[in-house]
Amino acid sequence: MKKIITIILLLISGLDIYAQDDLLSMLPDDNASIPVTGTFKATRIISGQSIETVAGHHLEYRVSHRFGPINSGSYQLYGLDQGYIYMGFEYGISDNLMVGLGRSSEQKMLNLFTKMRILKQKTEGGTPISITLMGEAYADMLRYPTEDSRTNLSKYSYMAQALIARKINEKLSLQIMPTFLYRNRNNVHGETNEVISMGIAGRYKFTKRTALVGEYYYVLPNQINTKYKDALSFGFDIETGGHVFSLHFTNSTGMITKQFLAETVDSWADGGVHFGFNLGRSFGLGKKYKGQYKVPVK
Repeated sequence: MKKIITIILLLISGLDIYAQDDLLSMLPDDNASIPVTGTFKATRIISGQSIETVAGHHLEYRVSHRFGPINSGSYQLYGLDQGYIYMGFEYGISDNLMVGLGRSSEQKMLNLFTKMRILKQKTEGGTPISITLMGEAYADMLRYPTEDSRTNLSKYSYMAQALIARKINEKLSLQIMPTFLYRNRNNVHGETNEVISMGIAGRYKFTKRTALVGEYYYVLPNQINTKYKDALSFGFDIETGGHVFSLHFTNSTGMITKQFLAETVDSWADGGVHFGFNLGRSFGLGKKYKGQYKVPVK
């Protein structure tokens, strides 16, 4: 009888150890690489794009506004009497693929673009960077005088861009943006149709919901007229619930890549600085499961 009881106790203890091991195997491995999130809090940094994409089955409505230059003086209320606006819709086909359509009051320009994440930064010795590819097309909708020689085809331009970023730590994120722009017709005689530039941007998080952002685009020499300047911008992001509100100062009037990259005429040096803001609001269009969207909001 004692032998039987001993065997039963051994079996119970063995099953208990096995059960504990089985449960422990279900716990996440602290050393496993996981994707890094929140490198930037919006699809835009200021004027330019970030590596972030709209979450799958979500629609984002975006508004950007720029006032006139501060050096316009008191008669123009230091630029506040003037204004330019961009409105657009962006849709997440999946978590890694989105499309967007927008219109800028500057040049009455339409833009259509797509962004695709091809690489995500991971923790614990995983992938060190994130990469998102972007392609964009533009259509100038201005009405030109009948004596103007430009054709409908000359109103179109195209852009390809790689967005490469790394979240250094919980506070600091950096991004570079090699960019190629092709214009069917350039704006000034003697310019090239192709414009190659390199952008750099960063984000420094102060609190859970606020951050300082900045971006600069350097255009390689001998491509655009010397009257055009490199775009330099600084801003302050405020995250409030379902949207990010960004206040910024920039020397660029244009709010899409073709405009601020190759058509910025104002300079920080002489006070040609514009105050502006960006606002994006996301709406979930996916089916709900237990009160939550299948694709979580970022």
